[in-house]
Amino acid sequence: MPATANAEAWNRSQVRKRLKSPRLIQALRKGALIYRTATAWGRLLPDFLIIGAHRCGTTSLFSYLAAHPSVFPACTKEVHYFDNSFWKGLHWYRARFPSVFYRYYVERIRRRDFVTGEASPYYLLHPLAAQRAAATVPHAQLIAVLRNPIDRAYSHYQQKMRKGIEPLSFEEAIEREPERLRGEREKILQNDRYRSRNYAEYSYLTIGLYMNWLEEWMRFFPKQQLLVLNSEGFYTNPTRVLSLVVEFLGLEDPPGWHPKEFARYHYYTYPKMRADTRKRLSEYYAPHNQRLYEFVGTDFGWER
Repeated sequence: MPATANAEAWNRSQVRKRLKSPRLIQALRKGALIYRTATAWGRLLPDFLIIGAHRCGTTSLFSYLAAHPSVFPACTKEVHYFDNSFWKGLHWYRARFPSVFYRYYVERIRRRDFVTGEASPYYLLHPLAAQRAAATVPHAQLIAVLRNPIDRAYSHYQQKMRKGIEPLSFEEAIEREPERLRGEREKILQNDRYRSRNYAEYSYLTIGLYMNWLEEWMRFFPKQQLLVLNSEGFYTNPTRVLSLVVEFLGLEDPPGWHPKEFARYHYYTYPKMRADTRKRLSEYYAPHNQRLYEFVGTDFGWER
């Protein structure tokens, strides 16, 4: 190979390396956000919110849904506006979404439907999120992905332990949960800038009391704007569930848009839960699950 060809090949390889540089990627993202913030006045608010729950498949659903030709999601999955960043203002929130002009282009020129949205699983639990969302996007469609609360709690615990956040055993952690969370919800209600690490990190059993939190959302939104999905059913038949979501969002379900492979995001293996602990939690959650089944009109079979 001539020397000039070798030099050109080397130059191309160096360009590729620099394009993959974390510093360059970070700089590009920062520049994009500056542009988005400057043009926030002409940006949309979400048509849908995936409100939870944590460790139930919200990342997978959001990622699969983004493949639909009429779904144009926020620039980041978890915007966390209605929980942790509400004080930053609507201008900050709009900067995360596509522009009004892009929607016009898609709808009028491309002749396609257009929806945008985000997924912040802490919204379900946060005591102010529902009220804030209703005041900001009252017509938004709400999607809640819910998993067997026992499995969800254990997955949540394993995630925190893997990150070095949780030093206790699972049994010790759920025993101490009331103590860790005591007064945190009240502090959030009293100070809209208060971010409770304990409430977000250690609410292993609390999140699984799904009807407590859905009832709070239903105080501010009509039931017809809520779609509740069973996480187990979602992973068993993702194509069918995605079609349900698309129909709920008022979109067409054209052939060929579904992902060819359904990877599970943030999926890890870990030791099984102790049998006596699972039995105790099954008894604890049984009445709460029954309330949920009656609300959605479907038995998810979590007791079997």
